[in-house]
Amino acid sequence: MRRAPKGLTLVEILIVTAIIGVLVALMLPMYRSAPEAARRNTCLNNLKHIARGLSAYAEEHGTLPPAYTVDEAGNRLHSWRTLILPYMEHQTLYDRIDLTKPWDDPANAAARKTAVEEYLCPSAIIEPPLTTYMVVVGEDFAFTGSTPRPLSDVTDGESNTVAVVEARADQAVHWMSPHDLSVEDALVASAEEDTHPPHPGVFQAAFLDGHATSLSIEGVSRDTLQGVLTVAGGEVLDR
Repeated sequence: MRRAPKGLTLVEILIVTAIIGVLVALMLPMYRSAPEAARRNTCLNNLKHIARGLSAYAEEHGTLPPAYTVDEAGNRLHSWRTLILPYMEHQTLYDRIDLTKPWDDPANAAARKTAVEEYLCPSAIIEPPLTTYMVVVGEDFAFTGSTPRPLSDVTDGESNTVAVVEARADQAVHWMSPHDLSVEDALVASAEEDTHPPHPGVFQAAFLDGHATSLSIEGVSRDTLQGVLTVAGGEVLDR
């Protein structure tokens, strides 16, 4: 005579339930972090695309674009983000912009309403067409202002010199705006946890050679960050 299959005892059921509970507890953090990891990777891809646009501009013009263009009176007109549009497959949008008039002139209203996907970090809580992708402007950096910098000035090496950084949401500007960051703005935005960067715990940046990376806020000192921002500081940096 065949015996009926034996069911699970109460103890066995409790053990199985406990094991499932432990597995769920272990997997939940991974599940919750997956969307942010995907957004961070999208942001890095944006930065790489922007860096490639800068490189293509430099290859054609012999210099990096200026941080901003100016009129005869020295008034700011347009951003480097506008100047590299043709090198990022946005020639049509670029052709709609009147570079002889300021970015916020009525003549450029239609272009101003356009959001550029590569200029929008998916983790930044901002409204398009704002952007958090910015450069640091100053004599010691890749972008000096209205004067274009030749890559030959970058004696620290293109792979050691930051081109574009990701700012905080409260520092965002319109992508056409000819305004970026001072070095102190960049250091505060990247090196301090309580400034709430777009990606928790990391600071994202693109380098002049076209690569982009996440730098741990906890593990990177202000001196190291300033070192990778300068073009000819001669700093010995800890990878």
